[in-house]
Amino acid sequence: MITAGRRVVPEPFSLSTLESAMSADAAPEQTVARVRACYNALRETIGRVVIGQDEAVRLLATAMICGGHVLMIGVPGLAKTMMVRTLAKSLGWDFQRIQFTPDLMPSDITGTELLQTSDDGRRSLVFHRGPLFANLVLADEINRTPPKTQAALLEAMQERMVTVSGQTYPLPNPFVVVATQNPIEQEGTYPLPEAQLDRFFLCVHLDYPTHDEELHIAGLPTRMRIPDLPAVAGAEEFAGFADVVDQVPVSAPVVAYAVALVTATRPQGPLADDYVRRYVHWGAGPRCSQFLITAAKAVALLDGRPSPEVEDVRAVTLAVMRHRIVANYNALGEGLDSTDIVSHLLKAVRVPALVGA
Repeated sequence: MITAGRRVVPEPFSLSTLESAMSADAAPEQTVARVRACYNALRETIGRVVIGQDEAVRLLATAMICGGHVLMIGVPGLAKTMMVRTLAKSLGWDFQRIQFTPDLMPSDITGTELLQTSDDGRRSLVFHRGPLFANLVLADEINRTPPKTQAALLEAMQERMVTVSGQTYPLPNPFVVVATQNPIEQEGTYPLPEAQLDRFFLCVHLDYPTHDEELHIAGLPTRMRIPDLPAVAGAEEFAGFADVVDQVPVSAPVVAYAVALVTATRPQGPLADDYVRRYVHWGAGPRCSQFLITAAKAVALLDGRPSPEVEDVRAVTLAVMRHRIVANYNALGEGLDSTDIVSHLLKAVRVPALVGA
């Protein structure tokens, strides 16, 4: 078994603690209630259009509250694109869809400078913004484009800005990228580098619908359009939701457990067991620990609790961690992947023991 380290005493938390963590000029109870209301409305409106995929919708809505990027992986026909389009309509954000192809260039997504002539006859280079200048960007089949274009997207995701001809242009706030990927066809693709995978807050795997859900889907018209949906909240208000999540307090045992999960993925580390050393080539980095805590905070807040618990960390571990673990040849040869490794860690890593327990 893997232990999480030294014994720690949890700090007591209540709604008053959450209130003191937030800004004094805002009413914490009303702010938190507004976050929950928008989250529930978002799930409800997407559920009107997308049949099934409840877990994917829940994770997607959670990522929007946190302002994090999402990688969605699933076979064709599972409504990945429709889900994101419905999300954009539900939010009322500026939305752009980019179909990634092998011939897509960085300037095709960031924008480019064009020579223009003014009314007085003067010529100058004017920057024309690309589709990245939107609140929500759907990067469809992101692994179809070469590394050069992927690198341009990497800067935008991490720095929230693009650089063209030495000039930096900030992206709008909020700025969220939802990328899709087909796990079947790998010919002619460019696998995402680990540095770019690590930028995604969550990795959401979509599975086939149930029998009853597919009966419902089969009865729908193939050219069904997304109906006009009321905007859940404005872009500026949603940008503030991430700040609310950041201010949720978290106890030391929860942090210790999240860090123990992440460090246990590293085969050269002291907390790795024989399973990890046998099947893992490369483990998760410190950003994974940060995202685990952030996602757990959001889950607790949206469930009406003032502080996350260990179970909240466990609930988001798979979505946060599986795209940050690189399985080795031993795992591939035995039909194991990062999902199996995360499942093992959730069983092997123990909750920190508390003094007096």
